[in-house]
Amino acid sequence: MRVATIVLLALLAVVHAELWFGKGSVPRVMSLRAQVQHQQKLNDQAQAVNEQLVAEVRDLQEGLEMVEEKARTELGMIKPDEIYVQLTTTKQPPASASATAGEASAAAP
Repeated sequence: MRVATIVLLALLAVVHAELWFGKGSVPRVMSLRAQVQHQQKLNDQAQAVNEQLVAEVRDLQEGLEMVEEKARTELGMIKPDEIYVQLTTTKQPPASASATAGEASAAAP
């Protein structure tokens, strides 16, 4: 009876040691779960980027609006019958600076 108890306790110790220090131990399983969760987040981010790129490719293949918009903004292209008007603003000197210059020239003669 005593030998059977010792054998069973030894087997229990081996199983328990395997549970905590073996290949499928609890700390290793927890570490692997954390790695899987991190990789899942990276996969979700990559999937979102891929979906955005697929949508842009589809727009470029099917619709000419995107191509036209890119050509106009990036390349400055216009349609054959369009008139291109570019408005520029010129800087005028402030009113107070021109008034003081006029007073100084009037006072000089």
